Amino acid sequence: MTVSILQSNYIPWKGYFDIIAKSDIFVIYDEVQYTKNDWRNRNIIKTQNGNQWLTIAVKQEYLGQKIYETKVFKTNWAKKHVSTLRANYAKAPFFKDYKDEIFKVYENASSNLSEVNNAFIKVICSILKINTKIIDSRTLSLKGDRQERLINACKYLGADTYLSGPAAKNYIKPSFFEEHAIKLEWMDYSDYIEYNQLHPPFEHGVTILDLIFNEGPNARHFLKY
Repeated sequence: MTVSILQSNYIPWKGYFDIIAKSDIFVIYDEVQYTKNDWRNRNIIKTQNGNQWLTIAVKQEYLGQKIYETKVFKTNWAKKHVSTLRANYAKAPFFKDYKDEIFKVYENASSNLSEVNNAFIKVICSILKINTKIIDSRTLSLKGDRQERLINACKYLGADTYLSGPAAKNYIKPSFFEEHAIKLEWMDYSDYIEYNQLHPPFEHGVTILDLIFNEGPNARHFLKY
């Protein structure tokens, strides 16, 4: 069984959903420090004027604040994001087919960043027909340093394989996983196929909503798994 563990992101890019799809269990790990200018509270959309950030303003009340403790700063952000998505994707082929489902998440948005992200992740997985079990790391009561926590999560969940994003190569020691008889696999985000995208040139690193609105039920064909 394969487990992957990542922090929650706001309306993530397609690679995020590929790592979920390749896993049997996906653990949302929001017990770590919230980081500014990261993907936790923002993502990119395509517009006729180029790439544009969609950002949720949040409160960072102290330096070690965890992602799951982070609160949304402004109450009108959801309406603004809906308006921006509508303005830039209304002409996308499948916008009308999926807008209500996506916009309902905005209408019911929590004041907690982690809860907002989780709600979008789960709805998007449903749209993409990704049936991976998604759990909160806090239910696992993980202890130790960051590598030990990964190992403990795998053991608790009965996993024999840990699937990691490539950025973790900076700190993960493969030998540590070998010692615990857990196979370490690295996610490969290269060689994605281009799809029909508004406003060329093509950009891979945008929110998954771009793919959904442009390709609709064919969106999963542009993922790897």
